[in-house]
Amino acid sequence: MESPQEYAIGIDIGGTTTKFGIVNHRGDISNVGDLDTNKHTDVNLFVDELYREMKPAINAVGGIDSIKGIGLGAPNGNYYSGTIDYAPNLQWRGVIPIAKLITNKFNKPCTLTNDANAAAIGELMYGAARGMRDFIMITLGTGVGSGIVANGQLIYGHDGFAGELGHTIIRPGGRLHWGTGMKGSLETYASATGISITAKEILDERVNEKSLLRDIRHEKITSKNVCEAALKGDAIANEVFQFTGQILGEALANFVMFSSPEAIILFGGVIKAGKLLLDPTRASMEKNLLPIFQNKVKLLFSELKESDAAILGASALVWEIKPEALNAK
Repeated sequence: MESPQEYAIGIDIGGTTTKFGIVNHRGDISNVGDLDTNKHTDVNLFVDELYREMKPAINAVGGIDSIKGIGLGAPNGNYYSGTIDYAPNLQWRGVIPIAKLITNKFNKPCTLTNDANAAAIGELMYGAARGMRDFIMITLGTGVGSGIVANGQLIYGHDGFAGELGHTIIRPGGRLHWGTGMKGSLETYASATGISITAKEILDERVNEKSLLRDIRHEKITSKNVCEAALKGDAIANEVFQFTGQILGEALANFVMFSSPEAIILFGGVIKAGKLLLDPTRASMEKNLLPIFQNKVKLLFSELKESDAAILGASALVWEIKPEALNAK
């Protein structure tokens, strides 16, 4: 039996579902559960339900005295203030003091960061970045997120919002972003959403060219469909990944020359495309690097199970060495 103070609670607040679990130092997850994020328009009622749902799980590991703390990942989560600030995909508007609300309810300290930063910390503790002090985590899902680790510390910036690499402009004046209104950001091309848009654009441009994707209703085409078609040798689907890899590689080259990481780790549903995405991305990245950076940076896929990563990353906030502790040495 684990000794007291040996567990951490990991909570991931998503736009539709909130996932939670209890994690030990080795990264073993138990008592996993979830609830509907949007069930309550009042965040206090959400926290109340979260507590009720987690109470049996906490009791199963020996009660609240066995819990060291709570780690929380959320969209627009601010590490410094413990608040969710104007998250566009949550129904709680404005600045939400979520860490304070959870701390008061559970009577345990709660540490908050955004979901991509949580993934980076999880990778550092349990995944492909173990032992690394300098790496960049890129999450490729519905959107593109990132977490930057330098000298063993996650980069938060002066206001807690550093690391929005998905919103950097990689094609000035390019594709319009559906949420921000900006044009040409990385997210509009390299996300799952961006991949489906690219496929539709090519299909519309080349109406006489055959493709397996034409068997799918235009508005229903997803990045998964594109991947499946590419694996069957579909020319247009393969071109989509070549184009996506080219743009992603150019962006990664910029990121490498900014922070000179040991590795860039890709995570999220899009990486299920495997070499279809990895090979053109690596080629484009190396092509756009200065010689002093070429062939130095590893491009890796995450070692975390996608289903576990959100909870692991959030829980890792509890075990993380805080920057002030490092600075005090």
